[in-house]
Amino acid sequence: MLNPQDLQRLVDMITEEVIAAQSRHAGSSSQCACHSVLFECCPDRLRGVLDAGASRIGLHATGGAPGGVSGMIDHTLLKPDASRADIEKLCREAAEFHFATVCVNPAWVALAASLLRGSGVGVCSVVGFPLGATTPDVKNYETRRAIFDGAVEIDMVINIGALKSGDLRTVERDIEAVVEPCRQCGAASKVIIEAALLTDDEKVTACALAKAAGADFVKTSTGFAAGGATASDVALMRRVVGSDMGIKAAGGVRDLEGLKTMVAAGATRVGASAGVKIVQESKGQRETRASPEGY
Repeated sequence: MLNPQDLQRLVDMITEEVIAAQSRHAGSSSQCACHSVLFECCPDRLRGVLDAGASRIGLHATGGAPGGVSGMIDHTLLKPDASRADIEKLCREAAEFHFATVCVNPAWVALAASLLRGSGVGVCSVVGFPLGATTPDVKNYETRRAIFDGAVEIDMVINIGALKSGDLRTVERDIEAVVEPCRQCGAASKVIIEAALLTDDEKVTACALAKAAGADFVKTSTGFAAGGATASDVALMRRVVGSDMGIKAAGGVRDLEGLKTMVAAGATRVGASAGVKIVQESKGQRETRASPEGY
């Protein structure tokens, strides 16, 4: 339970973010030419995701869906026993299927960046992974080193124990230690809240802190806890962060139906080791619909 002072601080923080978002939108001129709503919304830009079956699209400057289904996927390999050959295969698949990024452990960032140079596929790495239990200065160095080695996106794990202790200032410093160097270097920052270990109130608090720190995404899970992404968690996270942030669903998304479920709930990116399977399933569905008699 949060003490009254921390609870009021959290309420004030969320209120400030809502007011700021409303002000930004009120003064925005970036409206779609074909609709009277904010941001680009033309269905032609989102055809790949609509073809995947999405009934709701969350748009974000960093986490949109210009590349269709494959452009929503971080092709992921974070197993501790992954070999160089495994990483090389991951990168070949990513280049072939045009995934958003490969997501690899820090030791493999330089190799992945060299293999993917010129492919249009980015390199994502993890910080404080998978426990989140390192100090902010260590996470700051990890972030800077990963970016130096070629990472363009960083997925950091929050200090889960501090959050559950109600120590919001420590969690703030923890997130800021990663977001700030990402912002300085033009890298995208994703905050993993490890939803399976949190109550709904703690999920709300974690998302609000990530938004206040200026992170680009909130992310459901590491994939190493007891549970992974759920549609209900994604929907809750979307309600908290609004349309200004991306949401990455990770952990247990193993097929196209799973991706559709997460997108419908509000996800703009999916972390999956089954990316090739998902894209092939999507292609198969499109080919079936395009055939003269549907078979």
